[in-house]
Parts: sequence; structure tokens; C-alpha cells
Amino acid sequence: MQGTVDGFSYGLVTPLVAYLMACLGGALGLRCTTRSMLVTHSSRPAWLALGSAAIGSGIWTMHFVAMMGFTVRQAPLHYDKAMTFASLGVAIVMVGVGIFIVGYRGARGTALFTGGTITGLGIASMHYLGMAAMRLNGRLEYNTFTVAVSVVIAMCAATAALWAAGQVRGFLWSVGASLVMGLAVSGMHYTGMAALTVHLHGTSAPTSGESPAALLWPMLIGPLAFLLIAAVVVMFDPLMVMGKPDWSPVEHKPGVPAHPSVHHPAHHPHRPVRPLGRRASRTPQNR
Repeated sequence: MQGTVDGFSYGLVTPLVAYLMACLGGALGLRCTTRSMLVTHSSRPAWLALGSAAIGSGIWTMHFVAMMGFTVRQAPLHYDKAMTFASLGVAIVMVGVGIFIVGYRGARGTALFTGGTITGLGIASMHYLGMAAMRLNGRLEYNTFTVAVSVVIAMCAATAALWAAGQVRGFLWSVGASLVMGLAVSGMHYTGMAALTVHLHGTSAPTSGESPAALLWPMLIGPLAFLLIAAVVVMFDPLMVMGKPDWSPVEHKPGVPAHPSVHHPAHHPHRPVRPLGRRASRTPQNR
């Protein structure tokens, strides 16, 4: 028997909140990625790691906020706790790989394509692993073509967002990129959900796992708290907001001469220049 799926049990509340979570994570992550390109190599890994965790937490929070509105009318839903945590780890790790590639190789060419592809695959993997954590008295089936479209959306969105982060054009530029990334992540989520079909079993055997109310809301507190902390870091770092480097060339630093001092002998235009090959005598020669 095919189950009746409803992805908007709370109307537009869950899609809008989910979109805001995706935008928040994307904005913080992209700003951290931009910041990493403006600092020395010793500080770069910390900023890239913070950006990876922000984007991964943002898309994970977006997914499960959206899943709050997902119901199957004929069957209660439960979630496997271990697999739910695993989906968060996969998101952070795979997004991190893509961001580190762009952070060290630059947001262009092969590095941008590779980083965007891996980041997009991380977003898609998080979504479908999170769906695999769902337990109900039935099985889930997906339309292959629609799934492929959702993965392509994720990869294209991630590539475009990383390219925008690499332009280093200030705060508003990254905000625009985060809005696009949030829209694409949400679009990828609901495109993937459109590919879903639920087939229920004839028996009403109980399912194992935590209920959504007991599992999802407490789990959302941690990523939300992390996103707020990351937001504070961005707000109190003016260099990150303005998009300006925290270093200056040596010649622009106070107390350092613009060029090394080299003493050249004074050249007198009316005095003939003596050849360097023969040493001139200081006393006149008797002829």
C-alpha cells in the first residue's frame, strides 16, 4: 500500500525557517572561506575548519527543520539516532574537503570545479543519509531521475557559492552568495523529497528508534548554538566583515623603508667619468 506523504504539515513555517538556517550556515561558512584567503597559511586551516562546520551544520539543521513538517499519514515516523548523527558528520567532512581545496588552490579552474563538486556531493549525501535514518512501517523508494536532478542542483549551487566566496568583494557579496546557496540547498532538499515514494507494509509492526519530538528538537540545539557562536565570531571580526586582509606588504608597514637603502656615488654632470678598469693616480705624472 502506498502511503500518503505530506511535506508541509505546518504550512510555510518549516520551509521558511529551514531556508533561513541554510542561509545562515552558508553566510558564515562562505565568510570564513573568504577570510581564510586573506590570512597567512598558519591561520588558514582554522578559518576553513570553522567555515566547513558552519556550512555542514547549516544544511543539517535546514534538513531536519524541514523534516519536522514531513509526515506519512498512515504510519508514525521515528529516527535512528546514530545514523542521524552520522549524517551531520558526513556533511561537515565532505563540505570541508571541498572548502579546503578552494581555500588552498583558489576559487577558479579545476580547483573550483573539484571543490564545488565535492561540496555538492556532501550536501546531497547528508540529505539522503538523513532520509535513511528515518524509520517507519514501510520502505522508501526514489525516482532515479529526480534524485540525479537534486544532486546536480547541489553541485552547481556549491560551485557558484564557492566562486562567489573567492571573489573577496566584501560582506554584501557573500550575503548574496549565501542567499543563493540557501535557496539551492532548500531546492535540492525538496527536489529530493519529490522523488520519494513510501510503500507501507500490510502489518502494523512497531518501528524502532526515537520519535521526531524526542530526537530532532534536542539535537537541533547543538548546531543552532554553534551557528550563533560562529555568527558572533563574524560580527566581532571587522576584517571578516569588510573583506580586507589583516596583513600589509612590507613597504607599507611603519618603520620599514619602502626599499633597501643603497648608497650610490654622486654623479656630477660636468666631471668626466673615469674608466673603472684602470686605477687613476693621485699625483701628476712627470713627462
